[in-house]
Amino acid sequence: MNEDGLLEDDRSREKLPPIYTSSSMGFGHGLKKVYPCLSGFTTGMNHRRPNTLCSRFSTELPPLCVAVRQKHRVSLDTLPQEVKAPFPMDPVIPLRTKTPRQFQEDVDRALVSGDWKQVREFYLTTFESFLELNAAFKREANAPFNTIEDPGINFKFLNTVFDALPQTPPDIQKSVLKGIINSLLREWKGPRTKDDLRAYFILVQNPQYSHTHAYVIYAHLLRQIASLSETDHHFLLHWFKKLSPRRFKQLLERLLQFVSTRLFPAAPDDLPPISKCSWWIPSATRVLALLNAANSLSSPPIVSYTDFYNIALDHIDIMAEYRTWQCNGNSSKFSFCQFPFILSAAVKKAIIQRDSEQQMISIARQSLVDKVSRRQRVDMNLLFLNIRVRRTQLLQDSLDELSRKRAELKKKLRVTFVGEAGLDMGGLTKEWFLLLVRQIFHTDYGMFTYLKDSYCHWFSSWKSDNLSEFQLVGTLMGLAVYNSIALDIHFPPCCYKKLLSPPVVPCDQNTPVGMATLGLEDLQQVMPDLAHGLGELLSYEGNVEEDLYLSFQIFQEEMGIVKAYNLKPGGDKIPVTKLNRKEYVQLYVDFLLNKSIYKQFAAFYYGFHGVCASDALMLLRPEEVEVLVCGSLDLDMAALQKEVQYEGYTRTDTTIRCFWEVVLSFPVELQRRLLHFATGSDRVPVGGMAHLNFKISKIDVSTDWLPISHTCFNQICLPPYRSRKELKHKLTIAISNAEGFGLE
Repeated sequence: MNEDGLLEDDRSREKLPPIYTSSSMGFGHGLKKVYPCLSGFTTGMNHRRPNTLCSRFSTELPPLCVAVRQKHRVSLDTLPQEVKAPFPMDPVIPLRTKTPRQFQEDVDRALVSGDWKQVREFYLTTFESFLELNAAFKREANAPFNTIEDPGINFKFLNTVFDALPQTPPDIQKSVLKGIINSLLREWKGPRTKDDLRAYFILVQNPQYSHTHAYVIYAHLLRQIASLSETDHHFLLHWFKKLSPRRFKQLLERLLQFVSTRLFPAAPDDLPPISKCSWWIPSATRVLALLNAANSLSSPPIVSYTDFYNIALDHIDIMAEYRTWQCNGNSSKFSFCQFPFILSAAVKKAIIQRDSEQQMISIARQSLVDKVSRRQRVDMNLLFLNIRVRRTQLLQDSLDELSRKRAELKKKLRVTFVGEAGLDMGGLTKEWFLLLVRQIFHTDYGMFTYLKDSYCHWFSSWKSDNLSEFQLVGTLMGLAVYNSIALDIHFPPCCYKKLLSPPVVPCDQNTPVGMATLGLEDLQQVMPDLAHGLGELLSYEGNVEEDLYLSFQIFQEEMGIVKAYNLKPGGDKIPVTKLNRKEYVQLYVDFLLNKSIYKQFAAFYYGFHGVCASDALMLLRPEEVEVLVCGSLDLDMAALQKEVQYEGYTRTDTTIRCFWEVVLSFPVELQRRLLHFATGSDRVPVGGMAHLNFKISKIDVSTDWLPISHTCFNQICLPPYRSRKELKHKLTIAISNAEGFGLE
């Protein structure tokens, strides 16, 4: 054989699968070897060899060399027809006919008689392979079901089997886990089939993963799911949408519990050392990302986005995670910040605050260095953004101060009202925000229109003569987030979508900002009647062009003058038809919520981001930005009662018992007044009442006195009232007349 022949043969050999002896592999491709313990399973998974074939008879084969391989090479075409093997197809799934009712009857009989033979046989057979999982739970055993719309699962039967599993004897439950081990240990070659995906979809719903003894198996299952191709993930996330809200939430809670327990195990010996399973949390988090995508694509969402928060992450070094993410982005180096849906709003607020503090310190340090380098006297006021305003000229003074001190916006805010003897320890700042917002959003001022149908404010499209005022509002919102102040602002949710479009100010100043992709559901939150009318246009069954006589032109009234605007070039000459009505509606929404207010919103956007320029904004959902800016409206005075601190009183004192009886009986409006009286804001901060640090102190004065508050410290001072009636009367007067600062 010549050299060319040898080279050709070597190239052919590369295309052939390698042949290993059985001793080199430890188990055969088709064998269902059960590992005696979970540690054996872990070891097996750690030493898997990809893309290998083995045969139980491989040790009996003679060694193959180049010459032998060349000599025995036979073309398939030269074989007689009767010995030609058919092209290997997908395995035929065996037919299983047990129904949910029959299975439940088997379980019920076993619970009464103690004879679990039939149930045991079912679980042993069903969970021994992916093939049997499909045989048991696929609606039609050999139908393809290769669609994202239908996973082809008999959900009623699947739920019945999993719901019964915790009731079975321990040996059955162990046999299920052993079967899953064998299924996961199968050597895979090539892409997964849809039946394989179905098996993963079934196995991940197993309730046994709620217990730490099954965590090793659960971790390997999650790793295999996380390692699937993007196409396979696309199928799985759409199948997750088919789960009932209860099943979806159970799956979500098991995954969150798995991450929390791996981070903070109850007993260190319960789980393998973290050094040996560092991939557990990344795998689980990536599967959580599939659930989050499924939830986001569902309309309405299956669960609230807050159900994805993992409170255990409140106790990790989140800034280390943030710095890792900043340095590595979405690279292979894992950080929880790559998956912000799992981080609570409180954690994100902490990131923003600490990031803000670092920026504040940096700017203050630079100011001090500049002073020292010029040999000038160092004034501690350099450390603060000092705002000095008159109540009678509040808006103009505030605008002048913020415009003049734009370079100092990231310093700690401190407010002084001219002519008032109040030292700002936080309370004056809160009142400044409150009064300024109240004046800016007053309908007489004209910057914003109050929409009664949606109970919110929206930007006036005609008010574009003084964009600095819109920038001031954005700056105020940024300062509120920066200084942890909740504002009484009523913007619709789409405003916060626009505020994050994009979440970081683009380098190119010509790049449009605040131009979010919005639809009818967003217009519904601003102008519900108009959104309803446009929705009826989309569903109109008649002749749109002849019956409605619309064109791609809209009319708006501005300062008593009706103006016409084309939604596209030549729009006044383009009729709206059944074919183009979707385009008309989209352009209409885009004009109202984006284009007609572009200048105003762009000024507002730059004002906000001028203060809150931080990568941390990329972690936030629009809803979370709203909570950071406005706080929560959900008052829970019973929760506040549990968190309150006392000074000079105990919770059993008569005055305190009367206080809570009165407060809990107040209508919501008076409860909000009480919160404003004590804290300077009627909103609940991110994280709930526990983050208020609310305090009730005793003041030894006559009971003729009214209660006093120190909003800087979220503190109420109560004289020792002895009756519920007296306390209610005095407290109502105090909270109804709480504005301004002064000294008695």
